[in-house]
Amino acid sequence: MSAEENKALIRRFFEAIDHACKAGNADILDEFLAPDFVEHNPFPGIPPTRDGWKQAFMSFVAGAPGYHIVEDLIAEGDKVAGRITAYGKHEGDLFGIPATGKEIRMTGMAIWRIADGKIVEHWHETDQLGLLQQLGVIPALDQPE
Repeated sequence: MSAEENKALIRRFFEAIDHACKAGNADILDEFLAPDFVEHNPFPGIPPTRDGWKQAFMSFVAGAPGYHIVEDLIAEGDKVAGRITAYGKHEGDLFGIPATGKEIRMTGMAIWRIADGKIVEHWHETDQLGLLQQLGVIPALDQPE
């Protein structure tokens, strides 16, 4: 696949998971993630596999349903790098944090490796500290404890 086709795949991926979030359909991930998919930065307690991604997806569906904005995508060879912003509402338990009802925003950067039209590897760095501050788990630096 060309670099442009790889970027188009990532855009379709986010459109599909945002749509699937409304229905709680983690099986959509099978269309995009290879069976031997590897997550290089899994969330705590989540396996670094396609099934692990389904587990994390369902955690966000139940705890903070929302959507993504693909801010930037850059591709070269079999890799796509991107800057993504996720938005949601903390309506249920999210990784052990009870619902707060708060609107949340989490930014991140990721790299996807693509082979045969599927995502085979994923690396990401997300602003998890910012998320925990938004949820009130950790005080923000400009707020008293």
